[in-house]
Amino acid sequence: MARIAVIGDVGGHADQLRQALRDLGPGLVVVQVGDLVDRGPDSLGVLDAVGERLGPGWVQLVGNHEAQYLPGREVFWPDPLPPRGVETVCAWWADGRMQVAAAITAGGDEFLLTHAGLTLAAWQRLGEPATAAEAADLLNERPDLIWRMGAHGRDPETGPLWAESGAALHEPWMRYGGIVPFGQIHGHSSIVHFADQRWTCDGRTRQRATVDWQARHVRVRVGGRVFVGVDPGHGRAGAGAWRPLVFDDAVVHAAPARA
Repeated sequence: MARIAVIGDVGGHADQLRQALRDLGPGLVVVQVGDLVDRGPDSLGVLDAVGERLGPGWVQLVGNHEAQYLPGREVFWPDPLPPRGVETVCAWWADGRMQVAAAITAGGDEFLLTHAGLTLAAWQRLGEPATAAEAADLLNERPDLIWRMGAHGRDPETGPLWAESGAALHEPWMRYGGIVPFGQIHGHSSIVHFADQRWTCDGRTRQRATVDWQARHVRVRVGGRVFVGVDPGHGRAGAGAWRPLVFDDAVVHAAPARA
């Protein structure tokens, strides 16, 4: 068992990341859910800070903002990473230091961790894995479905780097007639706007959601499980207050880096 901290989207805010790590202190495992880069003022500084820590104590997941720089992908961000940053992201992906998914067991509950969340349709395409660890292993084999952008972010066919909270992620799972096999933790998007404490969803998703406005965490009850959103919504300016999601006694399952 270990103390595990899940850090949401960093988005180029190196100072925010470094402060969070100082506040967490030593002796823990960090899982970062992707979108380290773009938007903020210091994407290279974020990559440098993470690069110093990559190893057994740091599990790095890929976000859609890293994925755009990988071979064969199309860059969409108008102010892209400089070559050194692209080389870093591609190297982490090539040798397995950057993965698609991880799994955590905490308090008897299982959680799958991906950047944007595993939609019902994507789970079914994976063969309906029964555990979060099995789902993480399948995703880390890098099937084609991880690249699916869908027609738009709210498309329930979207893959786990692009699915939007609410319509794409939560609602199909809520309508699902079977057992929801595990909880999830994700970044990428939220069903609230933290800056002015405004909801961006309605209906069943809002009814089943609770928000920690200071930590910037959103929990949604889905079929007896909990889906936790940890994207703090830093934007270009950075969040005024936020915290990583911390489990004091947990086990993390992640794919090892390739030799």
